[in-house]
Amino acid sequence: MRLLVPTLDCLVCRRPPPRPYHRQHFCADKGYSGQPAATALRARAYVPHVRQRGERPPPRARRRHPARRWVVERTLSWLNRFRKLLVRYEKRARSYEGLLELACALIVYRRVIVIHG
Repeated sequence: MRLLVPTLDCLVCRRPPPRPYHRQHFCADKGYSGQPAATALRARAYVPHVRQRGERPPPRARRRHPARRWVVERTLSWLNRFRKLLVRYEKRARSYEGLLELACALIVYRRVIVIHG
């Protein structure tokens, strides 16, 4: 929650200006509930969708787009499988970044092999 505002400010700087008919949605869990988070999200033109623990999503018709809510968590889970990245022992940031890039390349390579055979 503490890093919500700096993260949103970074995202606002990088994304193109919003179109009047286009709304950006923010899906989150109970950690982002509360008035300060809602105010920060609405000030940056986001529509907050904050689920409480145990709350089920409302029933809807067929989805046009697949859910993208857990993309970051899934990616971090894949990276956590590399034990060398789990605890950082490297003294230099360049060494750690190189290992991180190698892990990402291995993840992509394994995904491509599964898809294409």
